[in-house]
Amino acid sequence: MRFALILALVVGLAGCSAFKNLRPGAREAKLGAQQAHDMQFKVMRFADEYAGGVSESIGRLQKSTPSAEERLAVQSWKHQQVESAYTIASGPNWVANAVDMVVLATLTRMVLEDAWVKETYGERAQPVLETQVNLEQSSWELVAGFLTEDQCHRLKSIIEEWRRNNPQIRAVGYIRFNDFAKSVGATFENEEKRSDSIFSLLRLDPFNSLDPAVREITQTRQLAERTIFYLQRAPGLLDMQIERMSYAFAVMPETRTLLADLERISLMGTAADRLVNTLPQTLAAERQALVAQLMGEIEARSEAIGDVTDKLRATLVAGTDTANALRTTLESVDRITARFAAKPGVPATGSGKPFDITEYTAMLQELAATTRELNTLAARVDGALPAVHQATEDAALRAEGLARTLFWRLVLLLAIGVALCFAAALAYRGTVARMGWRTA
Repeated sequence: MRFALILALVVGLAGCSAFKNLRPGAREAKLGAQQAHDMQFKVMRFADEYAGGVSESIGRLQKSTPSAEERLAVQSWKHQQVESAYTIASGPNWVANAVDMVVLATLTRMVLEDAWVKETYGERAQPVLETQVNLEQSSWELVAGFLTEDQCHRLKSIIEEWRRNNPQIRAVGYIRFNDFAKSVGATFENEEKRSDSIFSLLRLDPFNSLDPAVREITQTRQLAERTIFYLQRAPGLLDMQIERMSYAFAVMPETRTLLADLERISLMGTAADRLVNTLPQTLAAERQALVAQLMGEIEARSEAIGDVTDKLRATLVAGTDTANALRTTLESVDRITARFAAKPGVPATGSGKPFDITEYTAMLQELAATTRELNTLAARVDGALPAVHQATEDAALRAEGLARTLFWRLVLLLAIGVALCFAAALAYRGTVARMGWRTA
């Protein structure tokens, strides 16, 4: 009996469920839910396509960008675009997701045209713009399935009107259709009241006609799918954020100072290593160069030293000859004075030795020889003076002092010789006068 009741209850419930499935409204609700599910996956696939296209084109631009500031700006743009695409694709309303994808692609293309190509990067940003144009065309294909041609034109007009009113805004990655559509002016203030408006489509709930239990299950399943979709892309977004942080560190003044210090330390280490490796060869080469320079200086100075030595030798020889001649002169004077000196014990007025002319002749011969020796001495001194003068100019200070001393000694010797000659002449005259007095 119990089994029959349970079986009847099960059959009744199954019959009710089958009857509900046979209703046209239930079938349409399931079809709407399936369509929402399919469109959600279509938007997700386009988000992956959009992220890949942006990353590839921005990566090529980064390779051609020389400065760290530009790489940071480009990386920030790439991270913002990819994160926005994944965030939009993870939204709960597939209609709003598709429209926001169109808004993102269209506004991004406008910014690239106005700012990147015309102002900032020039022709280098042209490949990025071409990729964005293709992505924009693909984004309009997302809404072609549920928006009419007139609605597409209305959507495009709203986007263009907002861009004309806000030409200075460049960070368009986080701008959504619901955020700016109402701010474009009175032209669209009655847009929400129309049955065929885009705003009415954004308010549609594809799960509204489902059974509450089925609706909750379907929404929970789609939430899980969106969550898994975003979590699977999160590591890529994290990598982009880390790369952006590295570029941000590179442009910081503290980091630049640290890198400059490290580069100087590296250069110092390289220079020290190079010095250690080349020091033996450098010392050997410098030693050889020093020896060669010293030998060259010695060879260059040897001739001048030889000339000075020869001149000094000639000066010394001339001085020796002068001394010998002076000694001979003194000896002759001594002999002359010895002849006329008075002998001890003999009166000065008494009768002396008879006059002998040969003695006076010999005296005159000796005096003449002495005069010739003095002339020879004077000639030698005159010939030696230029050599002495040249030697004093080329020799060192000590040699100059020695030459000056020798010169003044020679002058003194000449003065003494002249004085002696004058004295001898006076003695001769006195002797001749005395002999004449004696004869008288």
